[in-house]
Amino acid sequence: MEIQLTILESLNDEGMIQVLLFDNKEGFPSNPEKALKSISLPIKNKKAEIILKGIKPGKYAISVFHDDDKDGKIKTNAIGIPIDKYGFSNNPTLLFGPPSFSKASFEVKNKPVKVEIRLH
Repeated sequence: MEIQLTILESLNDEGMIQVLLFDNKEGFPSNPEKALKSISLPIKNKKAEIILKGIKPGKYAISVFHDDDKDGKIKTNAIGIPIDKYGFSNNPTLLFGPPSFSKASFEVKNKPVKVEIRLH
């Protein structure tokens, strides 16, 4: 199966969109060593797109951020709040910190899944 991923609302086309795909809650949303896939995507017309092929049926969640300086790390302020734009699958409402894996997760079954993430 496949996931058709689109990331929208980048401020500009500078840098890359960093994508982490998780198949369980371990390490979600920010540990690339625990992610199933870690991908850097170019930005064009303030969006990034990719089709992830060979995805097995199951539950997944995606976290993304706009890495404008291409250092591979999300920039945060002094108290740990992200400065870079970021987002999660399902576009959950964010109040205090990142969403849980279950709030950001979606099911891959026997047909392609479209996932759109809007950057905050």
